[in-house]
Amino acid sequence: MRVALVINTSWNIWNFRASLVRALQAAGHEVLAIAPPDDYSARLETELGCRFVPILMENKGTNPVKDAALTRRFYQIYRRERPDVVLHYTIKPNIYGSIAAKLAGIPSINNVSGLGTVFIIKNFVSKVALGLYRFAFRFPAKVFFQNGDDRQLFLDNGLVRQEITDLLPGSGVDTRKFRPAGQFVRQIPFVFLMVARVLYEKGVVEYFEAAKIIRSVLPGTRIQLLGGLDEAGGVGVPRATFEEWLKAGDIEYLGRSDDVAAHLHKADCVVLPSYREGTPKTLLEAAAVGKPLVTTDVPGCRETVVDGLNGYLCQVRSGEDLAAKMLKVLQLPEAELEAMGKASRHLAETKFDERLVLEKYLSAVAAVQRK
Repeated sequence: MRVALVINTSWNIWNFRASLVRALQAAGHEVLAIAPPDDYSARLETELGCRFVPILMENKGTNPVKDAALTRRFYQIYRRERPDVVLHYTIKPNIYGSIAAKLAGIPSINNVSGLGTVFIIKNFVSKVALGLYRFAFRFPAKVFFQNGDDRQLFLDNGLVRQEITDLLPGSGVDTRKFRPAGQFVRQIPFVFLMVARVLYEKGVVEYFEAAKIIRSVLPGTRIQLLGGLDEAGGVGVPRATFEEWLKAGDIEYLGRSDDVAAHLHKADCVVLPSYREGTPKTLLEAAAVGKPLVTTDVPGCRETVVDGLNGYLCQVRSGEDLAAKMLKVLQLPEAELEAMGKASRHLAETKFDERLVLEKYLSAVAAVQRK
């Protein structure tokens, strides 16, 4: 079969779907990668071996004229490339790609990997998004969700039929690639790490607030942030604002990296104070390398932590409570800190191994093929 993966960035395919591409290829399928071009597009062809098909797509914004044009572009590509099945990810492919696939007579499988700003902020745009989901999700053969809260929200709002839904453990994590270090080492001074784009909804404001509190108590503590700036659509922290925050000296900004595992290994605890997620890949990777976690008690994040066993859950939008939970980890004796990391690794192996995700996708593709 010819299988198309459709996502809002090539970077996303490279970072989160590479294992799925390889699994589909190993099962004998040809894979097309359909996404806006960026620095990772060429690597999809040269290193992953899938054919890259560019599409113009604005990831943010809700202009109906532009969105209608996007549906048309999806339709034209689907008609030209004739995939046997289309796998959609992220909001615009899920909505407009599903409509286009239906018009082109091609079955689709969708993945709701997080509900994003439109479900965090209740306004006119979120009402429009609900209506669009309700219409577009009449067409897919299967809709995967990454946590039960998101699926229930869609069911409660009548956005999708229950019989076509299924749950995945996030994007899963390659537990063979992401492994604990051979020997446990507690860093001196202690190192906290947050891995996320610099977006308000990731809790970056609260992370800065917590860093200020922690370093006022223990000035030597290292508190790091790894992730790119994203000023598009008004959801990212403006560069000038971010640079002003950094002047306080409480956060070490590490920029972007293609080797996240190297940074995870150098941290004692990984933190994500997000407002809502699908299931965050960075926390799964941190768990797989055996790190304690601190994250918010919200859909998507809470699935990664058994409170008190492999980390702590904190209140959302509270820098003070985030700091309190980070300090609890910092103050653990070495043996308890090591045990917490081992509990994270066990959770990654038993609940979040990507092989569970790949099996469900291969089964869903095979089911479409049989029809």
